[in-house]
Amino acid sequence: MPSVEEMASLQRKRLQARILSSEEEEKLKRDQALVSDCKQQKLEKEAQKNWDLFYKRNSTNFFKGRHWTTREFEDLRSCREFEDQKLTILEAGCWDCLFPFLEDQNIFAYACDFFPRAVEYVKQNPLYDSERHKVFQCDLTKDDLLEHVPPESMGVVMLIFVLSAVHPDKMHLVLQNIYQALKPGKSVLFHDSGLYDHTMLRFKAGSKLGENFYARQDGTRSYFFTDEFLARLFTDTDYEEVVNEYVFCETVNKKEGLCVLRDFPSEQIPKMS
Repeated sequence: MPSVEEMASLQRKRLQARILSSEEEEKLKRDQALVSDCKQQKLEKEAQKNWDLFYKRNSTNFFKGRHWTTREFEDLRSCREFEDQKLTILEAGCWDCLFPFLEDQNIFAYACDFFPRAVEYVKQNPLYDSERHKVFQCDLTKDDLLEHVPPESMGVVMLIFVLSAVHPDKMHLVLQNIYQALKPGKSVLFHDSGLYDHTMLRFKAGSKLGENFYARQDGTRSYFFTDEFLARLFTDTDYEEVVNEYVFCETVNKKEGLCVLRDFPSEQIPKMS
């Protein structure tokens, strides 16, 4: 399977949510029927199992140690007050964007995930060092994060492609949980799926769970954020918005001759001092 670098040529622009074509608008208007309450409850109950199976199926293609994180978030550089300062970070969700930080000897990295298989994949990485990294399983919607990390100890928290997998009614619980671990005045760096992203428009009829919320065939779920919803979600949990914008990407699969449009809201939100 070609790597992301081989498949994609990204052109990044800062925009509002993109304008739909008439065909796309018509498709979204047609696909208004919601999945039954019974099935939605089943998806919520089986969320951990469904995502754990996802990691099992996609482990070799999914965890590739991408370095786009440091390119996308220039704010990571400003988290240090001086060069080579020791920095403690938390990645809420053991995605492969953690791996570049395992190379930095001046970073102590905490990482947690809802899914036990994801935790094990990180621990199996050759760069993983138990002296500088702590990885643990945690359901941020109900488990107390402070059982694993000291209060107000994080210089930065990364929330990257994590919140979209959480039911919208529970997203505020995640933000409240990580708020306890973040130093006053320090930031959450957020990056996730945005409204009208290509993947949102690909969902077939019968996949809709609610407004901007969909279920995949494998039972995993995805929410697609607007900048307004995102701002309200964070500020209602006592964060202060600094940057909140869409990252517009044009992704080209050269092998398939396919060009698709991707939308990702990206935000920097510090904890109020």
